[in-house]
Amino acid sequence: MAPGGVWPSRGEGSGGLPGQALRFPAGFSLVAAVVTPGVAPASPAGPDVWVSTDHDEIEKVAKQFGAQVHRRSPEVSQDSSTSLEAIREFLNHHHEVDIVGNIQATSPCLHPSDLIKVADLIQKEGFDSVFSVVRRHQFRWSEVKKGGSMTEPQNLNPAKRYRRQDWPGELYENGSFYFAKRHLIEKGYLQGGKMAYYEMRAEHSVDIDIDIDWPIAEQRVLSFGYFGKEPLKEVKLLVCSIDGCLTNGRIYVTEDRKEMVSYDYRDLVGIDLLKKRGIQVRLISERDCSKTLSAMQLGCVAKVSATNKLQVLEDWQKDMGLSWKEVAYLGNEESDVECLKKAGMSGVPADACTVAQKAAGYICKSNGGCGAVREFAEHIFLLLEKRCVLCACVCEKMGFISLFLSCQSQPGVSVEG
Repeated sequence: MAPGGVWPSRGEGSGGLPGQALRFPAGFSLVAAVVTPGVAPASPAGPDVWVSTDHDEIEKVAKQFGAQVHRRSPEVSQDSSTSLEAIREFLNHHHEVDIVGNIQATSPCLHPSDLIKVADLIQKEGFDSVFSVVRRHQFRWSEVKKGGSMTEPQNLNPAKRYRRQDWPGELYENGSFYFAKRHLIEKGYLQGGKMAYYEMRAEHSVDIDIDIDWPIAEQRVLSFGYFGKEPLKEVKLLVCSIDGCLTNGRIYVTEDRKEMVSYDYRDLVGIDLLKKRGIQVRLISERDCSKTLSAMQLGCVAKVSATNKLQVLEDWQKDMGLSWKEVAYLGNEESDVECLKKAGMSGVPADACTVAQKAAGYICKSNGGCGAVREFAEHIFLLLEKRCVLCACVCEKMGFISLFLSCQSQPGVSVEG
């Protein structure tokens, strides 16, 4: 039995939140956040991880994070198109797939362990379809239409209200994923046959539907998200570009032709915190700003007038005997792109140039010279606290299930899920 996996999501044409598949919850592309858990259990035997899209940038990000891409046809990229239609089109091109896991692109807190357990329900316990739910403790009341009578309780007795700890609550679909066998999907169902639900933890059940969901999603991803199957190594070195990261990139010239720059005290505190954690901080600039650095009294090794930042970074990495996973880099310009790609942990300020943002793993909320260094330092600390992740045996347990993410960019289309 050959299973496959597909992610349905859409691009800039999303009616609800335009371009949300490429937005960054907690600094990570939404597509990347939902593809990564599916890729983690993959082995040479499977599962297959697919993104179905008609959007070039989503295709690029999906491939970057290890997924395969199915180009979505115009027929299933309309305003009225559904995830089911996209999945059925996918199956028409992949006759080897017997099971599909439809993972919603707007649920970024999914973990590989969830997918493994769901695969067992289908492959070992014989269920035809499995969908995700979350337990909620919410009392429901009937809706009263205009001119209607009074409301009525749906799941409680007002004369004897439960305490939360005395009530098991109810199960609700959380929209994270729907697994189904081919024969059900061909009949037009994602739920049917011998059905089972999979209860996800409340902290992993976040669904991005409207704009106010983003702050919640960001906090959940940082606190409970999955960041890859390789354990993070302790960062030993942070290299920070001076102009545009430590400073805001502006140069003030006085009447006597002296240059002045400004910096944020919070960034100096961030550098101090990094040093206290045993992380060496070094600075780099294409300009000759040695006088500025002397005035700031940061106590950091610095390289100014650097014509090749990557060469400087490689020299420092080799001199300190570090692997790239032990190096973090904060940059903001095109000259930083190769360094951002090399470093095990990379970030840019919110106002960094577009190419630098695309190369970085984390995009700060703060602009350069306005707290970005402190924010990136805190991001490093948070990720290092998450170093204990799934053991390597996760790769062998899922079998061969295709996981499917569908992304389209037609105007006026809402992201499903």
